[in-house]
Amino acid sequence: MKRNRENMEIVWQTPANPPQRHDYIFRNRIRYVKPYYFEFISHVKNRWAGKTIVDLFADEFKGRNRDYYDSAVKSGRIQVDGKTVSVSYRVQSSQKISHFVHRHEPPVMALDVTVLHKGEDVLTVCKPASVPVHPCGQYRKNTVVGILQAEHDLAPLFPVHRLDRLVSGLLILARSASQADIFRQQIESGMVQKQYIAKVVGEFPKEEQTVNLRVNFNAREGRSTVEIGDPDEKGGNALNGKAACTKFTRICTNGKYSIVSCHPITGRTHQIRVHLQFTGHPIANDTLYLTDYDDGNSRRAFNTVKSSHSSKINSDDNSNNQPEDSIEDFDIDPMCTNCPNLAPIGYDGSEEGLWLHCVRYSGPDWVYECPYPDWASLI
Repeated sequence: MKRNRENMEIVWQTPANPPQRHDYIFRNRIRYVKPYYFEFISHVKNRWAGKTIVDLFADEFKGRNRDYYDSAVKSGRIQVDGKTVSVSYRVQSSQKISHFVHRHEPPVMALDVTVLHKGEDVLTVCKPASVPVHPCGQYRKNTVVGILQAEHDLAPLFPVHRLDRLVSGLLILARSASQADIFRQQIESGMVQKQYIAKVVGEFPKEEQTVNLRVNFNAREGRSTVEIGDPDEKGGNALNGKAACTKFTRICTNGKYSIVSCHPITGRTHQIRVHLQFTGHPIANDTLYLTDYDDGNSRRAFNTVKSSHSSKINSDDNSNNQPEDSIEDFDIDPMCTNCPNLAPIGYDGSEEGLWLHCVRYSGPDWVYECPYPDWASLI
């Protein structure tokens, strides 16, 4: 039966509590995190000073409604400097605010984080798509670092480079801060070569293509654009993007799709994705950058592939060896705005990974590689 925390002692977690194997629930090839109690800490900004505690939360943190915040203050789930306050309490600059929540993390695809190389100083893994590398936003345990700690007892780990959440492939993690600094210095000095592969729309040109266009990432929209023009030219609008260069080489094609080797010389946000869009051959399942691609045939083809992919996932429950757990294996909190669902509002777990995969990183005296994914075959 689902248990109710109303009459039970609550154990609060902090970032110091390591993820455990039993923290995860696997259902329908999706990895969930059992909801847990967590203390979020912030400090009053100058512009918040003078607001009532309820007004502050209602105005600044719109993920929950005002009634919830009113109840949270009255019950002590929102505190100031470690003390319970009234709903009319006015905050002062720099005060510590604690918000104790029943935390629901977004789900990810239930794919293993495969260890490729385990050395004294370096660990390399094959990162699954949909899983973020390290704690960020609503993700904490449902991350590569969290899963490696929970399922492989590997900690501490220091990611050397980043892969976007929807991107899969080689991820290098140092096992000490000093080793991570060595890798980062090599990357920043241009001593490291990177290779990705992508499955793109259409027949990619046979000759090597180089895209040398600035990339401007819009954080509010969550997407990048390329900028065409000389930043030194006088007049007109100034260019805000960062210099970016990517080299592309076709590996194979069947006319409908192509597998392309991607060599980013720089490392800008969504660089490969937006540069491929510029070539007229966007990643074939990249909904973010297919929106500006007006080939109706490719859009229909993408929808067909997506439907087929979803059907395969739903019908092939035996392809993942993770155990299936019941929904009764977590506690329902009477004040929680997400319960009784496992996932927070807005996350249904139906997301698929991009057809973009990191296959190789090489430096002055080292090389690490990752196997190709199944979608890289056009047979």
